[in-house]
Amino acid sequence: MPEVVLRAMTRDDFALMGEWLREPLVELWWHDDPSPEALEQQYGADLDGRGHTRLTIALLEGEPVGFVQWYAFADEPAYAAELTPAVAVAPGAFSLDYLIGSPAHRGRGVGSAMLRAACAGAWADGATELVVPVHAENLRSQRLLERSGFTQAGPADLEPDNPTMSREHLVYRLSRP
Repeated sequence: MPEVVLRAMTRDDFALMGEWLREPLVELWWHDDPSPEALEQQYGADLDGRGHTRLTIALLEGEPVGFVQWYAFADEPAYAAELTPAVAVAPGAFSLDYLIGSPAHRGRGVGSAMLRAACAGAWADGATELVVPVHAENLRSQRLLERSGFTQAGPADLEPDNPTMSREHLVYRLSRP
């Protein structure tokens, strides 16, 4: 299995992040504006220490291959409230988001290695459990979470990242080891 190292994201990563967000499979699930201005607006506060989300770039043998972020639900109360009808969000719960930027790195264990590293980072930051909603049609992400020990906590009716998609999501949970 490949070894992935996570390093802190910087503004120098915006060009690469923009490329990744334009990749068709990433764009389908993330649907974020890849412009430098939009990336600054989305990530700038966290990069400057005014936010609480941990932003990282995943490196495989020194090469950037993906992005992972994690955050406490305590810092995202509206998101926790949106999830509450479907699943209980415990104090100390975190969530995370991830993407593999290049199709060449998918299906080779990179996602599993990224997720392991992200979970370790979230545990080190004090997470008591991880709660990750995934769109019901995103089978690759569901299988990745399941292979990584997450269990399905139930369905959820959530606003999709991509407005062309349904509101159907599945919520996965992993307790701190």
